[in-house]
Amino acid sequence: MSSDSAASRAPKRSSYDAVIVGGGHNGLVAAAYLARAGRSVLLLERLPSTGGAAVSTQAFTGVDARLSRYSYLVSLLPRKITDELGLRFAVRRRRISSYTPYEGGCLLVDSQDPSRTREGFARRTGSEREFAAWQRFYAMTQRVAERVFPTLTGPLPTRAELERIVDDPAAWEALFERPLGETVEAAFEDDLVRGIVLTDALIGTFTHAHDETLRQNRCFLYHVIGGGTGDWDVPVGGMGALTDALAGAARAAGAEIVTGCEVTGIATDGGRAEVSFEGGRVGAGHVLVNAAPHTLAGLLGEPAPPRPEGAQLKVNMLLRRLPRLRDTSVDPREAFAGTFHIAESYDELATAYEQAAAGSIPAAPPSEIYCHSLSDPSILSPALAGQGAHTLTLFGLHAPARLFATDPSGTKDALLKATLAQLDAVLAEPLADCLALDADGRPCIEAKSPPDLEREVGLPGGHIFHRDLSWPYASPDTGPWGVETADPAVLLCGAGAVRGGGVSGIPGHNAAMAVLHGTPGT
Repeated sequence: MSSDSAASRAPKRSSYDAVIVGGGHNGLVAAAYLARAGRSVLLLERLPSTGGAAVSTQAFTGVDARLSRYSYLVSLLPRKITDELGLRFAVRRRRISSYTPYEGGCLLVDSQDPSRTREGFARRTGSEREFAAWQRFYAMTQRVAERVFPTLTGPLPTRAELERIVDDPAAWEALFERPLGETVEAAFEDDLVRGIVLTDALIGTFTHAHDETLRQNRCFLYHVIGGGTGDWDVPVGGMGALTDALAGAARAAGAEIVTGCEVTGIATDGGRAEVSFEGGRVGAGHVLVNAAPHTLAGLLGEPAPPRPEGAQLKVNMLLRRLPRLRDTSVDPREAFAGTFHIAESYDELATAYEQAAAGSIPAAPPSEIYCHSLSDPSILSPALAGQGAHTLTLFGLHAPARLFATDPSGTKDALLKATLAQLDAVLAEPLADCLALDADGRPCIEAKSPPDLEREVGLPGGHIFHRDLSWPYASPDTGPWGVETADPAVLLCGAGAVRGGGVSGIPGHNAAMAVLHGTPGT
């Protein structure tokens, strides 16, 4: 649990410079920045503790393991935010980028040993061509990352300005102009390699390689630009370590945090605002909303935008030991330390999308897995770590909310069974034989579907990005920071803002900057 569980239950004042709705990581970032700037700040959180979807939880009865229950890796959080807020928070780099088993072998991407990776590509494809293409492709995305990532915490560039910043016509066309499938198919020949690349375009986004709306391109962009490198790192202490540090920074700066307090409405007169909650109301110069645009519309009493749709299955597990692999060429400690791809070839991803779009559970649900405790054993008690226990996180793709509409529980059970069957197919022993048992003798495994995410952490449709991701440049309906709404007193500070999505703190930072530096009409 977060350290906020004992926070105050009622605001101390009748009016504040800023009221923040929602205590997820972005709301906490905004609160810390505004309080440090001398503004009076009240943060209201519906749940008993802050953190939102970025929390660590003892998920299994009587088992001392703190799992990152919803979000689980860090890439987009700028060092600028951790430094400026003085956060005591660290991440660890994963040496093994990914492991993908196939009949007769595996493709292991070792970030510290290019020759080992090259050999794996050659065994899979029979030549050096695909590895050379891999190196060219990711050199291109890294150049884009180095140039685009620093822009995310400044005022929004225009499309033309960002294109000049990228300064690479071929990269711009490949990532910003054409469906990503065209680029992937032109760059790579092998079905497995194509699939590994494409997965970054599908995490949390229900789409396909040739979607003309380019939703897949936007998702891919945010997955390869984090930190200016594209690396996805393990948060030391779990995701809750970040949000606990943020809550501490906000309080230390003078922000007031009230948990167990659900906001029920926001009213404005174009100048100041009034925030209603269970048991009262407070005035505000600005209201920063760390919730989805769909939720904000309801709070304002406005027509809601189209309902977003999440499309993932998140599974948390505690194992007595790591399972043995059918592929004996790789130690399980390496295979599970990076992203372990299951049923994620290019053709398998396309088939799973088509089946899910038609309303069926995919016959071979794609997923990816990693073991947090291999990089950071601090999330386990010394006793569990000494016994060889490990956590395992699985993130399933192409599981849209529509599949769960009529039978949420039954569909989740069937999808989990089908997903684990794909994992078992590449293991030398059933995963069930490796699961730890909780204090009541039950296997330590839990699954979170889109309906679960909506109910538990308030994500409409279970959409982990609050809505489809946006390009990181200005459009006719965006303000200078990408957080503005039609009312100058109300700002978005959550993942649904322009340059939102993921655990980044960027929308929280940008909303605070919009307050401190002004927006049109204020």
